[in-house]
Order: sequence, then structure tokens, then C-alpha cells
Amino acid sequence: MKTIRFPDGTAVPALGQGTWMMAEDPARRSDEIAALREGLSLGLTLIDTAEMYADGESERLVGEAIAGRRDEVFLVGKAYPQNASRDRLPRACEASLDRLGTDRLDLYLLHWRGGVPLAETVAAMERLVAAGKILRWGVSNLDVDDMTELAECGGERCQTDQILYNLTRRGPEYDLMPWLARRGMPVMAYSPVEQGRLLAHRGLIEMAAARDATPAQIALAWLLAQNGILPIPKAGSVAHVWENRAAADVTLSDAERRRLDDLFPPPRGPEPLAML
Repeated sequence: MKTIRFPDGTAVPALGQGTWMMAEDPARRSDEIAALREGLSLGLTLIDTAEMYADGESERLVGEAIAGRRDEVFLVGKAYPQNASRDRLPRACEASLDRLGTDRLDLYLLHWRGGVPLAETVAAMERLVAAGKILRWGVSNLDVDDMTELAECGGERCQTDQILYNLTRRGPEYDLMPWLARRGMPVMAYSPVEQGRLLAHRGLIEMAAARDATPAQIALAWLLAQNGILPIPKAGSVAHVWENRAAADVTLSDAERRRLDDLFPPPRGPEPLAML
């Protein structure tokens, strides 16, 4: 498995596991837990969650899935923007740790920017690092202007920016991704198959059929072929996590990459960062 390195030198597998929209249907809980556990066994040891997901139930599900295996996991959490203040971030972090059944997060992200000044959030994150509650921190859904401000207010220890990035959402390639790359910051790509909508794209279906692959595997392989990109697809079943893992073994040819550029053109100018 290819690895991605954060600015502090920590290496993680280039393909992780997302949990957005998990724990929303009790009937699917056992399948979702089984998928996360199988993912760990397949080497997908980065698991991403957030206090927002299913009002904390996603964190509880992850906690159950990783019980007895915490040391295998690179655990990523995210805080609501309204909880990113000096006073509220420690409480939000403690609540997440309690739901997850762990004593620390490997990476803690500001989920998106709100009304709390970035400088205050940076200071609160650094205090959590000093307290051992989190090992490192980053952000999510911040565009170039926000990242520039973050760097100027003491945020030089930010490790990543988790953003919406996939074949249909290539806007960050124009300016945000080069900005991050110059600072050695990887991109965590959420919704890497556009919440399943990419799977119905006729051109992608044709490419996948020619490779004896699935459209999702082609979309993930395109992301994995790039430097510094860490997609975090969700898998709600063991079969789905196997499909995702197999994408790491798909190598696209130059002709296939050119075909994808024709089907999903790169940006010609700056675009506002999209969010889902």
C-alpha cells in the first residue's frame, strides 16, 4: 500500500476509511462495524469521523469497531466550527474521546470555518496537543485565503486540509492544492466518488468495463495515482471495503489519464472551494 506523509513525518496508508452517513440506520450497524474491521485487516488503518456525523453516533460506532485494536488505527476526528473556541474545543474533544472509547486522537480537524477566529482555534488545538489529547491537528474545507490566514496566525503546524475532491470536483487543482503541496501538506479527499453519483457516469462505466474494474475503482485509482492525495471513501459492507481496497492495485495508463481529463476537464481558473 502506498503511503502518504504528513508534514511532521508521520506516514499513513494512502487509502483511508470514511464514516460520513454511517450509524444512521440501526439495521446496518453490524455490517458497518464489520466493514471497518475488515478495512483495518486490509491495511486501511486511517479512519475518519466527526462529532457531526449522526450526532455523535458515528463516533460510537467507530469506537465499537476499533475496540481492542486502537493501536492499529490512525484515528481522525473533526470538531464543529462553533466548538473551535478556547473554551469549547477541549470539551468537544473530550466528548468525542468518550464516544470513541479512546484517550487520544491521532489527528483533530476543524470541520469548516465558522465565527471563531482562526488564531484562537490554533491556540486551542496546540493546547490539546500539549495535553496529549490529540497528537496533531489540521483543518477541513478551508480555501486558499483561509489557509493563508491560518499560516499567518501561527498555524504552521497544520498537517492537512480535508476537502471535497474527486473527478467532478477538480477546482482545488488550480490554486489550493499547489499551495498545500508547497508546504508538504497532503489533501484528504472526502466524497471521492461524489457520494456515488460518479458511478453512473457513462464514460467512467466504459473505462471500468474495459479494465475489468468498477467505476469506483477507476475514480479512486485516479486519486491514488497523485502525490499527496488521501481519499477516504465510506464502505458500508465487507464487500464494498474489498472493492475499495482493490482500487489501490489499479494502475492507470497515460492514455487512460488523458481520457479522464477529457471526460472531467481540469479547471482553467480559480473556483471557490465546493462543500457537501
